[in-house]
Amino acid sequence: MSRTPLAATATAASEQTSGLSLAAGLVCLVVIGINLRPGIVTIGPLIPSIRASFGLSHAGASLLTTIPDVLMGVLALPTPWLARRYGRDRVILAALILLVVATFCRAYAGSVIQLLALTAAVGAGIAIAGALIGGFIKAAYPSRAGLISGIYAAALAFGSTVAAAASSPIAVTFGSWRFGCGVWALPCLFAIGAWLFIEARQRRHLGQASSPNHYRLPLRNRKAWLIALFFGCDNFLFYSLVSWIAPLYREHGLDETSAGLILATFPGVFVIASPIAGLLSRKEDRRQALAFLSAISLAGLLALAIVPYALPFLIIPVIAFGVAGGFALGMALPLDNTGDPGEANVWNAFIITVAYLIAATGPLLVGALRDVTGNFQTSLWLLVAVGSAMLALTPFLQPHRPAPLHAE
Repeated sequence: MSRTPLAATATAASEQTSGLSLAAGLVCLVVIGINLRPGIVTIGPLIPSIRASFGLSHAGASLLTTIPDVLMGVLALPTPWLARRYGRDRVILAALILLVVATFCRAYAGSVIQLLALTAAVGAGIAIAGALIGGFIKAAYPSRAGLISGIYAAALAFGSTVAAAASSPIAVTFGSWRFGCGVWALPCLFAIGAWLFIEARQRRHLGQASSPNHYRLPLRNRKAWLIALFFGCDNFLFYSLVSWIAPLYREHGLDETSAGLILATFPGVFVIASPIAGLLSRKEDRRQALAFLSAISLAGLLALAIVPYALPFLIIPVIAFGVAGGFALGMALPLDNTGDPGEANVWNAFIITVAYLIAATGPLLVGALRDVTGNFQTSLWLLVAVGSAMLALTPFLQPHRPAPLHAE
């Protein structure tokens, strides 16, 4: 969609008066993004040890990734109201503090109930902070939403990669999964510092960031539902694979560290693929790029289902490249279809709610099918079906900006 000179001038003015340079904003977003996934990703390589410690089944262990996914969906809905009521910056800061405390305390969980409750708190912190970042990107850098979203997605992936690769070695070095899980509270302190910097600069120039308009959830908007379904399929694949790649290869006889390294290649590819997707898809009509990326992930999923243990350091990165690009551009889709940060927050809330409720079923279904069938083969064909659905949705994701519907 082309921009008028007036619109271009407005977006440029927004970026110049936000009080935050592009370089400073990117550094802060990268630091924050790095810390918004380890609380979930660390569970995958540590599942065997956690299961042994608490006597959990595969389906029961999958709750450790399902619960955060559910909360990332459910808690997205009230975040626009929280941002209006208390200020977006304060809400994100509170969410990051919750994430630090819950991540640290979870390492000391003494029962299954405590473990699940603290996992829920981790998910709540990630959910609330993550749901509002899109509105911040829309407000601070409206003309660069695709590129900034890609870099932010790469930061999420980098944090996931480091956590996936390092959690098992840390646990082995210190003799317990608790160290591998709880150590990730420390870098979260840098995320709090990054957001305090953003908050101070924005307050100095604009005061609390907020939209003067109140928007309804786009419940009757067909495009919002299609974006939510696409993003849901993409995240279904991501969380299913992050949860079960390591156990899949552990059952094939690999040790915990080797399986963790295979897992690390999955989010590791995101670090490269996410910004590449943002650079290659600079137009708001991203359908061709989305179809290409979805086809790549589907090809990898088919290979994984047909020959599950062959060439893991090739097949897993191929899947990851497609899923990563779909994730980065999927984050930009609500920004492409909205007119201001307030509307973007509401669309993000709706899309994240639907998408993560879909995604939350992924680890649970894969784990449950593993319990029922005794292996992962059926689960892998389930992932192929979801990858096929994701590809089928791409022709319908052209951008459309209807007239804003304000809440009464």
